[in-house]
Amino acid sequence: MTGRLDTRSYPGVGSAARVAFVFLYAPLAVVIVYSFNSGPIVSRWEGFSLVWYREVLERSDVRDAVWNSLRVAVVASAAGTVLAMLAALGIVAMIRRGSSLAVGFLSTPLLIPEIVTAVGTLSFFVLLDFGRGMATLVLAHTAFCIPFALLPIRACLAELDPAVFEAASDLGASGIRLFRRVTLPLLVPGIVSGALLAFIISLDDYLISAFVAGPTSTTLPIFLFGLIRRGASPLINAVSTLLLLVTIAVLTASYITAKWRKHK
Repeated sequence: MTGRLDTRSYPGVGSAARVAFVFLYAPLAVVIVYSFNSGPIVSRWEGFSLVWYREVLERSDVRDAVWNSLRVAVVASAAGTVLAMLAALGIVAMIRRGSSLAVGFLSTPLLIPEIVTAVGTLSFFVLLDFGRGMATLVLAHTAFCIPFALLPIRACLAELDPAVFEAASDLGASGIRLFRRVTLPLLVPGIVSGALLAFIISLDDYLISAFVAGPTSTTLPIFLFGLIRRGASPLINAVSTLLLLVTIAVLTASYITAKWRKHK
């Protein structure tokens, strides 16, 4: 038997796919629709209105939470991506067994339950007598962004032809010049994809942020959880819809970057 396996011919596959699609995206559709509800009750539609989006723009606590999340996500994703790039380059230079151990060690945070990471991070900061605030948030987010940024960078690095580096070395390029003129430009698509992925992970994180954030460093996920505890409101839907739009924009940029890398 040759050719690609056609799973569409299997009985029940189409129906299961449609059910899964509805299960995944119906809640998002409800959030978006009810973000335009004019009434104060989430579960009862009272008419179309932009009042909750206007309240998002007018409330200072919402703006502060958004600003905190953006600052942490930008700094943590940038720092995490740089460290991930250096780690990827270091792994390539290792022997086979050492590189496997290094990849496994760096990928471990993806497998560890996030609550364990959160407790461990908090305990580490307490041991060092760090006061919880923006600095602890950035450090914690940088640490867990590294594995996510490493994935696309390693994938991009694995696709590079070693002959390119050999040719550059034969032409006299070495050290910093080889990295700046050859390696870095070829890694740009993977670096961009890794940075965007790390940005989304950081922007979305609640659990670790809740453990290491201080009273003046509330991020948007922490702020939304606080609103939910006081009762559901269409304001939560409006903020969630805006956050969803940002996520879609970043993922679209990551997809375009990956396509560009593939066809370059």
